Amino acid sequence: MEHRARKRFGQNFLSDPNIIRKIVDAIAPRGGDLVVEIGPGLGALTEPLLERLPRLHVVEIDRDLIARLREQHDPERLVIHEGDALKFDFGSLGERLKVVGNLPYNISTPILFHLSHFATRVREMTFMLQKEVVQRMVAEPGTDDYGRLSVMLQYRFNMARLFDVPPGAFRPAPKVMSSIVRMSPKPAQALDANDEMLLGEIVSAAFGQRRKTLRNTLRAFLDENDFAALGIDPGLRGERLSLAEYVGIANHCALRTSK
Repeated sequence: MEHRARKRFGQNFLSDPNIIRKIVDAIAPRGGDLVVEIGPGLGALTEPLLERLPRLHVVEIDRDLIARLREQHDPERLVIHEGDALKFDFGSLGERLKVVGNLPYNISTPILFHLSHFATRVREMTFMLQKEVVQRMVAEPGTDDYGRLSVMLQYRFNMARLFDVPPGAFRPAPKVMSSIVRMSPKPAQALDANDEMLLGEIVSAAFGQRRKTLRNTLRAFLDENDFAALGIDPGLRGERLSLAEYVGIANHCALRTSK
């Protein structure tokens, strides 16, 4: 029986064989890789990944799709983790993970932040997302797409937008263009924020009201003397600051608190 895409799960199934081949080539799975796919769906990526891997882990929430996958695959080769990827402990699978998938667009931002908690266990992540989201992920300071998602993901990962995927590659076809993005965790020595939670609070505040200046959005963290010490113009808006400047603000605040 044909499976109907469920809107509540954000399901759009990839069906173009050329695009599928291109994505799998970008993932470049090798025999010794530990790979987990989020949302295998009807198996468009799952099947070609299993052609190159002795074992593949998948995380799926739809029980009908899980039953279908169990019927079609040897449990020794396809390890199915039933549940919500937003709550799944990816660190439990091991180290140097390759995480892949066509991520549901309706939960793309929270799932990216959830996955960032496992960056130390990850070797690489390759995802298909709404093009608009990928543009925000890789955006540079001073652009309209640059925001909290850009800063916080770029703090932990080196990112590259690889190529676009048109709506016609899916069934049913979404109303938006998609893009493939690769995320590679930065080495520990590159993560130079003394207090990452504080960094997150500062970035959230800076972009919470995009039209207001830093003098207003960061008033709980910095006064005029702090701005002067940091060499930052308080009349700027949050999108004008680089990742390094946000880390500098966080470290300045952390140092002041520790005194």
